[in-house]
Amino acid sequence: MTFTDLSIATNATILPINEIADKAGIPRQALELYGNYKAKINVDSLPPATKLGQVVLVTAISPTPAGEGKSTVTVGLADAFNQLNESVIVALREPSLGPVMGVKGGATGGGFAQVLPMEDINLHFTGDIHAITSANNALAALIDNHLHQGNALNIDPRRIAWKRALDINDRALRQITIGLGGPLQGVPRQDGFDITVASEIMAVLCLATTLKDLKERLAQMVIAYTYDKEPITVRQLAVEGALTLLLKDAFKPNLVQTIEGTPAIIHGGPFANIAHGCNSLLATNTARRLADIVITEAGFGADLGAEKFMHIKSRKGNFHPDAVVIVATIRALKMHGGVEKTELTHPNASAVKRGMANLEKHVHTIRQFGIEPVIALNRFITDENEELEEVMNWALQHGVQIALTHVWENGGKGGLELAKLVKQELAKPKNFTMLYDETDSVEEKLRIIVQQVYGGSGIHLSDKAKKKLVELKKYGWDALPICMAKTQYSLSDQPALYGRPEGFTITIRDIIPKLGAGFLVCLTGDIMTMPGLPKQPAALKMDIDDDGNAVGLF
Repeated sequence: MTFTDLSIATNATILPINEIADKAGIPRQALELYGNYKAKINVDSLPPATKLGQVVLVTAISPTPAGEGKSTVTVGLADAFNQLNESVIVALREPSLGPVMGVKGGATGGGFAQVLPMEDINLHFTGDIHAITSANNALAALIDNHLHQGNALNIDPRRIAWKRALDINDRALRQITIGLGGPLQGVPRQDGFDITVASEIMAVLCLATTLKDLKERLAQMVIAYTYDKEPITVRQLAVEGALTLLLKDAFKPNLVQTIEGTPAIIHGGPFANIAHGCNSLLATNTARRLADIVITEAGFGADLGAEKFMHIKSRKGNFHPDAVVIVATIRALKMHGGVEKTELTHPNASAVKRGMANLEKHVHTIRQFGIEPVIALNRFITDENEELEEVMNWALQHGVQIALTHVWENGGKGGLELAKLVKQELAKPKNFTMLYDETDSVEEKLRIIVQQVYGGSGIHLSDKAKKKLVELKKYGWDALPICMAKTQYSLSDQPALYGRPEGFTITIRDIIPKLGAGFLVCLTGDIMTMPGLPKQPAALKMDIDDDGNAVGLF
């Protein structure tokens, strides 16, 4: 029998969500049921926390088309801790329909290390992302209505910074023209769509701590500029209350479970290459209130999601990871060593050795934050012993803790060795440090990220970015953390540069203030905030049978 993620999930035993809530210590009055197997957590109804759990952050080497299985390892590690009778909750991001219907796949793990109900989570789940889409587009409509009704705020239609949003990859909507058809149809102007997970509202929801904080952050969002080039915020449009109302249920974290019955909180889903790539701060803190150990992840490699976890999420949440896991695979290391995807099944220990430079850089990056990482070498059946030994010997020579994991095949049992190593790290004292201060200049913060995290030589600011710097300093927006929008495939801003490139310069082509989220998005390379679908989208394999069961969903 050929196992697929969907077939494994479909045949798994799933417990009523009330039982998972009982295991997590969530009282019934704090539970809002979405059917039998999903629920929202009303955080205000939780008992006061007597202590807060430790945080384990799972990151990875620079991802490749070969796949690393970071979410799978994250789930499997949580199940391993559960098997060790530890109090544990896994906290993940919600999948976006863009990659689900496109090429990347879902975000519920894989094999026997999955979160259930897999089909629901990967599709509409509890409607959180749809609520963010609605709030985003309600704001867009309110801006255009303001223009149509007289434009009391003197907004320059050419300088509206707010785009519409859709939770699907649709390149045809990147640039559009609206308001055509005469005076009754609105004010004609150029517009465009972002994918919903790139909306600032997603980032705001993921960094807000209370409904009041959510409303205040929404009010601070810059949406346009006047003809005099002065910023206009949501507060001036006076619609932050309406937006918060649309988001009040989406703001509550979602409770589900792993295949092995470990409680899982899934909430929020910003991409790590165009946003900050972490699940919601509210979800992580809720998990910390309920469990001794919280396993969470940050998108893509340590140069993206993990760096942003440290500098943005940790800073906002006033906590830091107590341990970090870096996921690597032989397949991905071979790609970083110069092997084509079609040749990955052929033994090539020398390519693994060359590709280790990428893993080494990510280890170095995490160590700079004062945390000693643990490597999870996610094993595939095609891995040869000589290739595995190359990585294991490197780790031994460099004093890095490493564990072979096979959680896809064996669930939590396949992650026990990793869990024991992580548990050892959790017991050690930490000397966590940020790499930059918020008060550093924007240029200095950028240089630190490029040189210390990416391993590059420096930065180059486009003329547009230089103009934005003047604006940032004028309004006092420069004392904010940086959120780099960069390709995930390379440490540089050039996707084809695998491994550990050196001597490169990162070009900053634009800087976008996100005052609601509380960071500056710095655009590099050709990063698109509305991706496109591939030639053969994953949607072509998806179907539903006569009984309503999903088919072809991974």
